Amino acid sequence: MTTQFTTKRASQILFIGLITVCCAAILAPVQAQRPEAVKAKSQYQVSTLPSLGGTSSGGNSINDQSWVAGYSRLPDRNRHATLWRNSLLSDLGTLGGPNSSVTWNVKNTAGIIVGISQTADPEPLGEAWSSAFFYSTPNNVGYINLGFVWENNQMRGLPNFPGGNNGFATGANNLGQVVGWSENGVHDPTCCCTQVLQFLPAVWDLGSGDQIHDLPLIAGDTSGAATAINDNGQIVGISGICDQAVGRHTAKHAVLWENGTVTDIYPNPPAPWWNTPTAINQRGDVVGFAGDPAFVEGDVLHAFMWTREDGIRQLKPLPNRTPKHVDSEAYGINEARQVVGVSCDADQVDCRAVIWDHGNTPTDLNDFKGSYSGFLALAKDINNKGEITGRAIDPTTGSLIAYLAVPAGGH
Repeated sequence: MTTQFTTKRASQILFIGLITVCCAAILAPVQAQRPEAVKAKSQYQVSTLPSLGGTSSGGNSINDQSWVAGYSRLPDRNRHATLWRNSLLSDLGTLGGPNSSVTWNVKNTAGIIVGISQTADPEPLGEAWSSAFFYSTPNNVGYINLGFVWENNQMRGLPNFPGGNNGFATGANNLGQVVGWSENGVHDPTCCCTQVLQFLPAVWDLGSGDQIHDLPLIAGDTSGAATAINDNGQIVGISGICDQAVGRHTAKHAVLWENGTVTDIYPNPPAPWWNTPTAINQRGDVVGFAGDPAFVEGDVLHAFMWTREDGIRQLKPLPNRTPKHVDSEAYGINEARQVVGVSCDADQVDCRAVIWDHGNTPTDLNDFKGSYSGFLALAKDINNKGEITGRAIDPTTGSLIAYLAVPAGGH
């Protein structure tokens, strides 16, 4: 992701993604809060998390130990994967290259963090790979990227499928399983732009020497990615064609893997692109976003929640906004079915961190941030304590800053 904070790029989070998300528009003056949008909810105690000295940081994951993980930019514009514990920052380093990042909701509580990192090795096929969207220029391309595992204060790279150069790790459960995606050695004509090789949804077994195995795709599809996993071994992700390795047509199908089978959980989406689950809780509830038929590039997306009993439910953007909000994206869910994400107008001039309770009308978190001076532009994850992390805008400098929002009375 880049200096400009356009929320759509979160989609290109995948790459996916989830994932970073950026909105130059968010730097526009914040509108006065509309009283009709305010509901009777708890206030939050919001604090800014420390940075590595650059102009952009973001919290992308928070577990039930209140560990926040994400990224922070250094003064030289490169960014490193970071971990905040008790608001103290740890630089997780890289696998030898300039950049690394934690981009998805990891959720593990056994001391494991996963993400992506550049190595020092040049990219032999000139691919930008998915991770280019999460780094800053000028070093966002040109290097091989691997999914990484960080534990016991050390980062190690995860293996790829035979013939593949690049990988991406998104989530880890407490059973020693890590998910993400990895290239294989197949040159695929459906790959677009700089992408050359197919990539497949991957599971790494940390108890068996990080052994990798793939997950089945929807019949007829050639590429895909796993984006999140829970402690029941349920995995969500996407299935489609190779395309750009940033979602889009690779996310033709939003899928759930369970007991060795793949299920399309959104069989009739509005469009055959950007249909991306971003998180799954322990009860198997899934949230994410779907494409809009008018916007192939993902300029407008629509948040959803899927439950086994109710199927797909749309999560609406904030009502009664000027300019009108038409875009919504869901990124995190807890066991109480509190869902967090973002709501935007069509041009991303006004993007706001939001929370949906049980799929109901969204609430602007800026209405409940107390005396916090920053503008809450994006909510990326929520834990079972109701603590939220994401990105805010510093009102003085315009920099992106990682924040932690704790419900009033929380710890």
